[in-house]
Amino acid sequence: MKASALSLLALVLTPFLALAQGPADLNTITRVEVRGNSVVITGTKKPNFTTFTMTDPARLVIDISEAVFSGVPEELPVTNGTVTGIRTASYGSEATAIARVLIGFSREVETDFQADGTTLVVKVLGEPAAVAQAAPQAPAQQPAAQQPAPAQQPAAAKPAGPAPVAAAPAAPADAGTTGDATAAARADRDAQEKAAAQAAAAAKADRDAQEKAAAQAAAAAKADQEALQKAAAEATARNDQQRREQAQAKADAEKQAKADAAKQAQAEKQAQADAAAAAKAEKQRLAEEARKAEAEKKAQAQAEKQRAAEEARAAADAKKAEAQKEAQARAAEAADKKQADAEARRQAAAEAQEKKRADAEAKKQALADARAERAEAARAKREAQASQGAEGSGDGQLAVRGGRSTMTFVGFKQEASSSRVFVRTSAPVRYTVSEGEGGTLILELENTRIGLTNNTRALDTSFFDTAVAAVDPSAGPSRTVRIAIRLKSQVPYQARQEGNEVSLEFPRPSRR
Repeated sequence: MKASALSLLALVLTPFLALAQGPADLNTITRVEVRGNSVVITGTKKPNFTTFTMTDPARLVIDISEAVFSGVPEELPVTNGTVTGIRTASYGSEATAIARVLIGFSREVETDFQADGTTLVVKVLGEPAAVAQAAPQAPAQQPAAQQPAPAQQPAAAKPAGPAPVAAAPAAPADAGTTGDATAAARADRDAQEKAAAQAAAAAKADRDAQEKAAAQAAAAAKADQEALQKAAAEATARNDQQRREQAQAKADAEKQAKADAAKQAQAEKQAQADAAAAAKAEKQRLAEEARKAEAEKKAQAQAEKQRAAEEARAAADAKKAEAQKEAQARAAEAADKKQADAEARRQAAAEAQEKKRADAEAKKQALADARAERAEAARAKREAQASQGAEGSGDGQLAVRGGRSTMTFVGFKQEASSSRVFVRTSAPVRYTVSEGEGGTLILELENTRIGLTNNTRALDTSFFDTAVAAVDPSAGPSRTVRIAIRLKSQVPYQARQEGNEVSLEFPRPSRR
């Protein structure tokens, strides 16, 4: 009777539980298993989870949000390996439902989580494989009902035989035998009566036990019935509440739909009014444009007529001017030809004179360079014998011994708070820095020549956010090289020579 009552209760509660769980779109966890070194949790949606660890013993707790278990046992022991066991539990309901998976370890371990679709894999790093076995669920064993002991049936009394007929006393020995038989018969009756009483008591005890068991069964059935009625009443109340909530939600939705429909109708009415106003305005605009187009057409016709007359006059004037221009061109061409011939003759004479002068100057310069180099070599030899080096003066100049140096590179570099113009030579040189015209600094390298013609190209640095606008190297007089540094504004500078490099550093100008 108790089992049937519980079955009826389950049938009554199942629809309401389905209604309660239906609205929530939950992740249903259908499997938790151990595969090798990993614990695999399989659900119906991509898992949204959080984790934390516990110690003494080592455990890992995984809480999966908006999830419930289905067909997963509460305990899943593991036969071997670092994973010692797995327990599951559910908390909350609907949108707040949480499915918890607790994994026990034999010691502290490192884990790695990988979510692949609807599967969450918890990998134990650096551990041998472990095999999980579901805990067998022992079927509930119903205790055997105590069967009442069979009533002890009293032994059937043997029917007493007919009383012996007393013989006529013949002798004294016959009288003693008759007394013994009477005593034996009395003892036999007493034993039979005692056995009958014991059997009756045992039968009464069995009846009392059966009545008590029947009363307990009736009480249990009544309790089950009351529990069933209570659960059914609660389920009915929940169902009624849900129906009321659904009815209220439906009424609210209908009310909102009516409000939206009214709002939509008002919007459509306003849109129609706006469209009518726009159509009227468009009609007026088209009429105005047609009027303007007609006026412009008339004005254009008048202008075209006037333009044709002007073009005719202009054509006549142009033809006259063209004739005059051609005559002037012919005269100018003759004059230009005459002047060009004279200029060609003058240029040829000048070039011949310049070539002659350049050859003489080159020869003179070569002789002077040879004499200067010999003198410089002799002076360097004398100075080398007197000392083993030269020190730069405090005003930014450097005394250098040896032959003529070669300028090999001119560069510009922008830095965080300054800019730098640097010149590289084949050897340390003597240099000076002076101020020129128009905010220009002149860096002059003594006894130096320019090795390549590319090094005479000017550097345009005006687009940099620095004080330097341009750098223009050129060959100077008296065996010197001049580097003109044009500045955007007057700023202080610092000149130095390090090895074969002379540099001028300028701070970045302040912004106003």
